[in-house]
Amino acid sequence: MPLDPDQRARAAVLELARGEHRRHHPALVHVGDPAGRAVVLPADHGPDHALRADVLGALLWHRRDERPLVWLTRTGSLSWQDVDADWYAGWRAAGAEVGVASRFLVVTRHGWHDPTSGATRTWRRIRDRRRPR
Repeated sequence: MPLDPDQRARAAVLELARGEHRRHHPALVHVGDPAGRAVVLPADHGPDHALRADVLGALLWHRRDERPLVWLTRTGSLSWQDVDADWYAGWRAAGAEVGVASRFLVVTRHGWHDPTSGATRTWRRIRDRRRPR
């Protein structure tokens, strides 16, 4: 059974919190499903807008039947940063060009932010609810 959008967002936060132990790590863009398969690209010092849009467009089209999630993982708070704006603009352009429904999130170890809706969710310490204590 597929996860609902907020469960997928939580899965992206949980994946980052469990998998990345460095205090500072490079920003990455993921396309796919946080609870399944995803393609991961470096986001820092990235290409120009047109190339970001082309890359995201190709990845979205390749996963068009999966309703892919696009999420940017980075360090710091969920306050809006330049890298967020760069990849969000690329995602919007790609979505308009290829016509694939998807969602874009900014994800840190402590939460997620959806710039399209303005929704944000944070945790002090996220825990995997699927595992017994």
